[in-house]
Amino acid sequence: MTPTNTQITPLFDVRARTRIAATPAEVYAVVSDLPRSAEWSTECTGGAWVSGRPATVGAVFRGENLRAEDVVAWAPVVRGTWHTESQVVAAEPGRVFRWAMRDSAGDPQDSVWSYEIAPDGDGCVLVHGLRMGTATEGIRGITAGMDEATRKRFFADWTEKLAGDLLATLHRIKALIEKA
Repeated sequence: MTPTNTQITPLFDVRARTRIAATPAEVYAVVSDLPRSAEWSTECTGGAWVSGRPATVGAVFRGENLRAEDVVAWAPVVRGTWHTESQVVAAEPGRVFRWAMRDSAGDPQDSVWSYEIAPDGDGCVLVHGLRMGTATEGIRGITAGMDEATRKRFFADWTEKLAGDLLATLHRIKALIEKA
């Protein structure tokens, strides 16, 4: 039996990188401040820390998001405004900040967004990524009624969308930090 797309691991492993003329500590201070995400994210319009000490492992962030109608327009994904909850799973100042999307029961899923920072001369390299190992509640819902060909198309189109979003986010972060 051939595995379906939702059985292949990881489902998504997308990364983008850029060099920023700032110290790792300066970059970390920005990217770990999730309520500011509206300043650089392609979909997150803001949010708030709802439990735990902000930006520390275990802290929970409730984000507000907005997706336009034309984003992978054929796919049955959430449009307009929706909310997510995520939990910080790694917080190493100046090095790495990761958060996992939570399911409807409040448990972290195998869907982890990240910022990794490495020194580079008088600045640093910032890598933004998403790794989804197994299908989240949302992905299972989106793909439930799809045949194999449509699932393949969805994963290809969504991977392309994610890659563009990650790169756009990095460009906005770079511009924000370097103009400061």
